[in-house]
Amino acid sequence: MNIFKKLKITDYIIILLVILLGGIGTFVLVKKKNFSNLPIEKETTIQFEVFFRGVTISDRVAPFQSGDDAFITIRNVPYTKLKIVALDGRPRVTIIPANNEKGYIVAEDVSTPNLYDFIIRLEDKAKKTSDGYVAGGNKIKMGIPVVIEGEKYKYSGTISGVYEVEEN
Repeated sequence: MNIFKKLKITDYIIILLVILLGGIGTFVLVKKKNFSNLPIEKETTIQFEVFFRGVTISDRVAPFQSGDDAFITIRNVPYTKLKIVALDGRPRVTIIPANNEKGYIVAEDVSTPNLYDFIIRLEDKAKKTSDGYVAGGNKIKMGIPVVIEGEKYKYSGTISGVYEVEEN
C-alpha cells in the first residue's frame, strides 16, 4: 500500500507550507538571538570573576592555579579556553558568638575541613555595547552561570564581577 497515492494535492501544499513556515520560524529565532543588532561602542579586554561556593577538595590543593588555561561554558553553551589570571581560595568559615567589641569571631569551620570557596579571575576579549560586554556571543554580566573545566575537575559557579582592563 503506497501512502503517496492516498494524498491529495491539498495535502502536499499543507506539508510544504508547514516545512516553509518552520524554516522561517527557525531563521527568525536564530536571528533574534544574535547580539549584532546592538551597536558596538568598542572592542576591549575584560576580566571577570567567577565565584565557586562549596568546592570539595580532598588533598587541600586547588586543582587549578593562576596562569592555567581552563575550558569555560557560559549558560550551558561551550565557549573556549581562557587563562586564569588570579585565584583566591579560602576554607569555609563560621561565625562564633564572642564577648568582644564585635560580638563575634570568624573562624575556619572545622566541621567541613575539605570545603572551600574560590573566586577565579579570567581574561577575555569582548565587545562593549550599550547593554554591557559581549564575548563570543555571550553576555558577560554578574549572575550568569559559568562552568570551568580542566583535566581533573569541573565546577559550576556564577560571575560575580566584570572589569574592563585599562590598556596602556
